[in-house]
Amino acid sequence: MSKIRTHILGYPRIGEQRELKKATELYWKGEIPAPALESVGKELRKHHWKKQQAAGIDLVPCNDFSFYDQVLDAICLFGNVPARFGWDGGSVSLQTLFAIARGARDSKAAGSECCGGSCGSGSAGFASEMTKWFDTNYHYIVPEFKADTQFKLSTTKIFDEFKEAQALGLNAKPVLVGPVTYLTLGKVQDSANPDFDRFELLDRLLPVYEEVIAKLAAEGAEWIQIDEPVFALDLSERQKECFIESYARLAKAAGSAKLLVATYFGELRDNLALFLGLPVAALHYDAVRGEAEVDALLNAFPADKILSLGVIDGRNIWKNNYDASLAILEQAKAKLGAARLWVSASSSLLHSPVSLASEKKLDAEIKDWLAFADEKLVEIVTLAGLLSGSGDSAALEANRASQKRRRESRRIHNPAVKARVAAITAADGKRDSVFAVRQEVQREKLGLPLFPTTTIGSFPQTAEVRAARAKWKKSALSDAEYDAFLKEETRKCIEWQDEIGIDMPVHGEFERNDMVEYFGEQLEGYVFSQFGWVQSYGSRCVKPPILFGDITRPKPMTVGWTSFAQSVTKNPMKGMLTGPVTILNWSFVRDDQPRSVSCKQLALAIRDEVLDLEKAGVRVIQIDEAALREGLPLRKSQWQEYLDWAVESFRITANGVKDETQIHTHMCYSEFNDIIGAIAGMDADVITIETSRSNMELLDAFVEFKYPNEIGPGVYDIHSPRIPSVEQMESLIKKAGAVIPAGNLWVNPDCGLKTRGWEEVRPALINMVEAARKLRAAALAAV
Repeated sequence: MSKIRTHILGYPRIGEQRELKKATELYWKGEIPAPALESVGKELRKHHWKKQQAAGIDLVPCNDFSFYDQVLDAICLFGNVPARFGWDGGSVSLQTLFAIARGARDSKAAGSECCGGSCGSGSAGFASEMTKWFDTNYHYIVPEFKADTQFKLSTTKIFDEFKEAQALGLNAKPVLVGPVTYLTLGKVQDSANPDFDRFELLDRLLPVYEEVIAKLAAEGAEWIQIDEPVFALDLSERQKECFIESYARLAKAAGSAKLLVATYFGELRDNLALFLGLPVAALHYDAVRGEAEVDALLNAFPADKILSLGVIDGRNIWKNNYDASLAILEQAKAKLGAARLWVSASSSLLHSPVSLASEKKLDAEIKDWLAFADEKLVEIVTLAGLLSGSGDSAALEANRASQKRRRESRRIHNPAVKARVAAITAADGKRDSVFAVRQEVQREKLGLPLFPTTTIGSFPQTAEVRAARAKWKKSALSDAEYDAFLKEETRKCIEWQDEIGIDMPVHGEFERNDMVEYFGEQLEGYVFSQFGWVQSYGSRCVKPPILFGDITRPKPMTVGWTSFAQSVTKNPMKGMLTGPVTILNWSFVRDDQPRSVSCKQLALAIRDEVLDLEKAGVRVIQIDEAALREGLPLRKSQWQEYLDWAVESFRITANGVKDETQIHTHMCYSEFNDIIGAIAGMDADVITIETSRSNMELLDAFVEFKYPNEIGPGVYDIHSPRIPSVEQMESLIKKAGAVIPAGNLWVNPDCGLKTRGWEEVRPALINMVEAARKLRAAALAAV
């Protein structure tokens, strides 16, 4: 019987112990040179390829590795470097790559840590925009286009890594972001031609793709993977034309190599015929998120192509149900035959933690239900073996037993929680008064000046803070000693904010490890891994909590710290919470009930915390919903259903309070235009958003909608080490003030300050306060 071939679309880059993160940050600090960082990358690639080979994966990917982001790598590959980074037109260096991602310091700070001492020849340059990769918590760097943008082959990374794999005896499968996806994800940044159609650039872009593909073929690549996840979106006629034009040309350029086009994250729907008609050798389909469409796919699948079916979930951590996957694969095998069927994961394993092997403390019962990236490799190979008739029947029986244990576990279901969700009424999501009435009450109670200043929540998690937490976890620091340390850090942070004139301070969140993990650790229905890290952006890794059962809050989670913080200052202290939609979207979520039900369970738990904060005298409560848009389905026809339960969940959380309690929310790195009505429907008194990287572009949606509530458009990009000047922030505030009533305008950074250093935060916030003061004085003088 024919062997079923196996492959994956991509593998996690960060390393089992986050080796890439650690090396990258040392490089940024100037503590190791570029060759040392590149050596770490090379060793990780070798290790990852060998693991895949050892697991039995037939076709391993290459060029799925990145020091920051795969779209940024494509920007560099195509020479699509914005002019402000001073690129000389040669091979794009690692320094320039990091400058695009993180910003280049101005000339006064040239040679600083932002990219190892050389940011695009030391010229000033703000970082390129960053936003979410489809509906994941991974962020990509947004390509920038102008009417005169030109492309040329400008790095050798993809060829170098292919040769590395060849040297190890692997004829690996190079991976590229596809041309239509690349153009779709980019933005026109051209003041002279703001309405320029970026798809007009296709004829300039395709020759570079043709050159890359032809060169890979000449160097011996058997297969080349081109990722086109935009097939899961609503495509315009222009995009569809671009697909036809692109692949007619790329198929010719491939020569002896064969092309695999991969789509993932959703169904194809009206794009099915276009996808199946691509003149390529193989097509990859996400059979996890697109399971309902598999029948239609198989019935229409062309006789001259190979089908790669992604039956292993690349984005969640639950052990695969072999029986369910085998049913899909057997159906495909019957239609296509074994020779034309490959087994894979639904998407790149970039979105999964690396391995369960190091998880020594994870709850044993729940660990039995899980599979991280390395375990998914085994699942892929096992399924292919079972499908070929040569598999291990004992593995199938063990899988069935594990599925049964999870299904019947008493730890998953809590009747009281289910009854409370069933009892939710419309009244649970309503404030006592409309915003205009609340605003007057809050102004009187809070006594804030025009252009009030605040921050988003966290302050730098210094080496001292991390060291104290590590000692405490190892019992080298007692609870009392750790508590005293945290209180002193909190006190110093608040007193400094008062000293520089922050109108509404925050306590800094030194007791918190992560904005989701911190709450998940205190909620029943969650468990945590030790090493379950996934990349969010650049060197930023998160360890998503595992939501396995019904959610309850056994006791208050933040009241003690917020009450202590308020005792340190006379200014109104914000209580800081993470909202239910964000906790949900940034968790690995149970797959045995609708996400909407889990979200409402979270909403009720956080609502209890909100009400306890109010009872404790906290007058301002921020409920972050950074991931609201991230969970938006890729198809517009499904948006309303999601937005209905997401907004309802936020309102349940926030709206049990009195008029004088001011509710804030925060959202970052999202496009708001299409969901502004839903955001307004959340009815938060104040919303803070990211706008500095987009030069206030993201504010346009709120202006055009005539957003009625108060808003804080961020004036300080915290994801870049650049320290904005008073004049730069004043300019941004003025731009916002031209379209937002001054009485509704707040001044704040884009996001929390946890990842920045005090040496950056201090001058940046001092400048921010000074910018607000200058504008406040000017406004009062004009009265």
